Amino acid sequence: MARRVSLPAADDLFRPTAPADADPAVGKPQGSAQGPARGSANGSAQSGVRAVPDEPEQTSDAKKRASGRIKHDEKMTVYVTSAELLDLERTRLELRAEHGLAVDRGRLVREAIDLVLADFHEHGADSMLVRGLLDG
Repeated sequence: MARRVSLPAADDLFRPTAPADADPAVGKPQGSAQGPARGSANGSAQSGVRAVPDEPEQTSDAKKRASGRIKHDEKMTVYVTSAELLDLERTRLELRAEHGLAVDRGRLVREAIDLVLADFHEHGADSMLVRGLLDG
């Protein structure tokens, strides 16, 4: 007689990974400290590097802020040259080394987009965006 393999049920595969009292935007229990830094050998965070807050600061409705580290529902693919990607990565590493900001490329790009769009809405035709597009 053939032996049947026992597979997990769909409920086991798609169960929530965060405890019931966790903040749903972050997936960590409320009030708990940050876990160990990723990539550290002994689980301790690197000194001088601070994690960027998971949620953007609350601001007035008139001024929008970059979305920060939340679950994003939309996706956009952007193609860049190898030089642009290298410059983006150098900037990310400089932010970490010089300013203690541990951000990923996506967060860096979202913040840059936020700054450029805010400048455009404030200055219109005199904005960096319009000048850059006219020059390019």
